[in-house]
Amino acid sequence: MFNRMVEYSQDMLNRVFSAVADPTRRAILASLRSKPATITEIASSFPVSLNAVSKHVMVLERAGLVRRNVQGREHVCSLNAAPLQDATAWLDHYRQFWEVRLDALEHYVKRKMKAVKKGATAHGESH
Repeated sequence: MFNRMVEYSQDMLNRVFSAVADPTRRAILASLRSKPATITEIASSFPVSLNAVSKHVMVLERAGLVRRNVQGREHVCSLNAAPLQDATAWLDHYRQFWEVRLDALEHYVKRKMKAVKKGATAHGESH
């Protein structure tokens, strides 16, 4: 059961990162932050076909980042930012990983610089 949950979570995380890897899809998400829009309204902002925008929206839907509500012939899309929380949590884990290492590197460099300055002062040199 746990493995299936992890696989599902990894699969969704892969979809989210794949979806936001494309600049057009990121721009679509940005446009939907302010208000829902139809595919036609979204497409009007891009120099690509309505069909291309629709395909981008489908990728975003599979990642759970966009919800599509069909109202008659219109497909109204809205942002669902919740899947980005999982992606942020995953990135945050690695941010913490690197912060610890970069802090350690900073302390090491400071100690080395003090030792170099101390050695230069002991030999009568000054900077």
